[in-house]
Amino acid sequence: MKRRSPTLEGFQTMFRLPSLGLAEIAWRWSFGLAVVVLLAFSFREYLATLPVTAGDLLLLRTRQPALVWQAIARIFQGSAPRAIAAAIVLILTLTLASIALSAIGRAATLKRLFEYFREREADTVSKWHKANWRLSPLVGLNFLRAGAMLTAGVGCFGALLLAGAASSPNDPSPGSVLLIFWMLTMLIGLAWSVLNWFLSVAAIFAVNDGSSTLGALGATADLFRAHPGPVTAAATWFGLAHVVIFVVASSVAAFPLAFAGVLPAGIVLGGLVLITLLYFAIVDFLHVGRLAAYVCMTIPESTQPSALSIQLFPPSEDDILSDIPGALPPPEATGG
Repeated sequence: MKRRSPTLEGFQTMFRLPSLGLAEIAWRWSFGLAVVVLLAFSFREYLATLPVTAGDLLLLRTRQPALVWQAIARIFQGSAPRAIAAAIVLILTLTLASIALSAIGRAATLKRLFEYFREREADTVSKWHKANWRLSPLVGLNFLRAGAMLTAGVGCFGALLLAGAASSPNDPSPGSVLLIFWMLTMLIGLAWSVLNWFLSVAAIFAVNDGSSTLGALGATADLFRAHPGPVTAAATWFGLAHVVIFVVASSVAAFPLAFAGVLPAGIVLGGLVLITLLYFAIVDFLHVGRLAAYVCMTIPESTQPSALSIQLFPPSEDDILSDIPGALPPPEATGG
């Protein structure tokens, strides 16, 4: 049987199972909302710890830029250690929460995808076993993803410092600084995207095969070696779809900005927020479709002949086993 296009299967699954996209939105956006609320609460509590004297209030009420900045500098003076400590606690807490929630959400999405394709491929269900998967490999993969993101952030900061060293006060060269920074940042981003792809796809084998964290990464590499064309095609087409959606959303966002001087600020801001939410929702649906394409590649190919081949070449009762040496029992064994 001719194998269907995994990329096409991914796009079709995205529309046939909208509940998966909604589930992806639910667990991703719930974490995002929790992050926003936690950051707002932490910032409010941080501001409450800052000492504001009567002199500072007097300078702020003057509305003179120089006096206002002087008051702000005095208010925030000496508060950097508290801000750094709060940032470290927030980053660690949110990272741990993201690792746990991502593992649970990805497990739920992949389990439903496997059930969907098992129902579609009933003839291979005996060969496509249900593994006794564990949550720990998914936690390990998400821990590595968080580490890769942190490493990429540190690398971008290092790229900024390295690019700044190319210019000096005596011989300023802003063009060289910008070029070096963008080149290093692009290399870091490329390395991070490749590693993030492996860690993302490896979750498929952690759920389907019950593989360990390292075993799932090895299975992902085997998938790429076995199906380089379909893997590249799926990544390319879904990536292009993402780019198109980004361009369309950016173009649509220009409309409320064009009326910023006419419409109230609340309406303009609400329009931008709505466009942004729609963009992220479509991106989450695309992510589910891309995962479905990779899951489709793991389906064992059917060994059963098609109905057309059975009709064109029907086996006869006389020679169904006669062309296989040793398949027929000897006459004395059958009493003939």
